[in-house]
Amino acid sequence: MRKVMQNRLGGPDVLEVVDAEVPEPGPTEVLVEVKAAGVNPVDWKMRTAGGLGDPPFSVGWDVSGVVAAVGAGVTRFKPGDQVFGMPRFPSEAGAYADYVTAPSRHLALKPSRLSHAQAAGLPLAGLTGWQALVTVARITAGRRVLIPAAAGGVGHLAVQIAKARGAYVIGTASAAKHDFVRALGADEVIDYRTADVGSQAADVDVLLATVAGQIEELAGTLAPGGRIVALNGADAGAVQWAVENGLRADFMLVEPDRADLESLASLAGDGLLDVHVDTVLPLERVADAHSLGEQGRTTGKIVLAVTA
Repeated sequence: MRKVMQNRLGGPDVLEVVDAEVPEPGPTEVLVEVKAAGVNPVDWKMRTAGGLGDPPFSVGWDVSGVVAAVGAGVTRFKPGDQVFGMPRFPSEAGAYADYVTAPSRHLALKPSRLSHAQAAGLPLAGLTGWQALVTVARITAGRRVLIPAAAGGVGHLAVQIAKARGAYVIGTASAAKHDFVRALGADEVIDYRTADVGSQAADVDVLLATVAGQIEELAGTLAPGGRIVALNGADAGAVQWAVENGLRADFMLVEPDRADLESLASLAGDGLLDVHVDTVLPLERVADAHSLGEQGRTTGKIVLAVTA
């Protein structure tokens, strides 16, 4: 089979498509024939800075495909089932490949409304939004949520998750993306390029810190008792600053979770959550996918098409 590997840390050019043996699923694991693999910022952060041990290793976690085989003890799936998920994160998963093994409880059945490309773009970004807003912040109807970069991978899904929970959503985006963010359900959209977001947004119950380096600037938007949920490890110092100044703030790292995946699948099945796929590239153009993502201008998700 084909698999993307890297033998050194560096730019997109370190990513190589190599021949590899099809893995065997172990007990409680399934073998998935990958139809599409999502690309996320953590992928190029690992590619450049490491975090998976010394190279060689393979980045990539988001996957959508078809169960090809099941290991001993698996009862949740059978061969032929269409599934999606984020296996093994933050350990190595190797989702940029023709086949990948995954613990069965790191996957869920793919919503029929979503294509494999859309489903591949959902797990990491969708789980991040769900766990930050629902599990950590526990948003409820009427709560005011501020989502910077609301047209991005996490942002565009978080807007829809928050609206599905009945929240009032304020998003930030460039002017060209305002219509897109409003169509997602945002109640207000602020042009971060021309407006002072910190003075435009007010009485915020939850600040979803999707962009590193903005917490101190946006903390003044919080209502009394408001909460900050940081998604980037680079904000660790800002989270500490917030806590020391009497604010409620947490740093959250997304985790694989069967129940949360099924909640996302349910929203998608009910038409309350769509995944916007900005660009689909073949596996062989993985370096181009990373280069495009690192520009930071993507609306929604970048996805690799793996098998037809």
